[in-house]
Amino acid sequence: MAEPLLDRHADALELFGGLVHAVRPDQWDASTPCTEWTVRDLVNHVTGEQLWIPPLVSEGRTVADVGDALSGDLLGDDPAAAWDRAAEGASAALAEPGALERTVQLSYGPAKGAAYCSELTADTVVHAWDLARGIGADDRLPVDLVEFSLKEVMPYAGTLADSGMYAPPVDIPPGADAQTRLLALLGRKA
Repeated sequence: MAEPLLDRHADALELFGGLVHAVRPDQWDASTPCTEWTVRDLVNHVTGEQLWIPPLVSEGRTVADVGDALSGDLLGDDPAAAWDRAAEGASAALAEPGALERTVQLSYGPAKGAAYCSELTADTVVHAWDLARGIGADDRLPVDLVEFSLKEVMPYAGTLADSGMYAPPVDIPPGADAQTRLLALLGRKA
């Protein structure tokens, strides 16, 4: 039986991965909408997020157990291959029987595997937009992923800027489409 959440996660990984593979050698130091991150920094961040999934979900480890093992440069000399390996490992860990029902110990406390997967899926979607902007690619996001991400972030959108992980929300223009609303909630101007 297909799991819609895993399908959305796979779609987000495919979207982001396609952009990773489109980065030209001269674009890795380009700026992104994430003002303190270059293209390489952004890809390193999202790659790192996927690398956290196997130890937390499959192995039941905590953030403290993993420590700084997933800090620093995770991309090496072949960022696209590093991304591919991370995405494959994350997908395999989440597809294990019972993975989405497991309790995962995150930096902010325990969460179900499904909640963790949803959070990372939405984050990957938004960072795909950032990456597209950074490399000058088409930044239109698939409607189903935008709608999924909006549903994910809406309950806690008001506190995201306080977390330090996102810029403060920007004004949503009247009649804005779903992608513009999502990006605005996360401090981005479309």
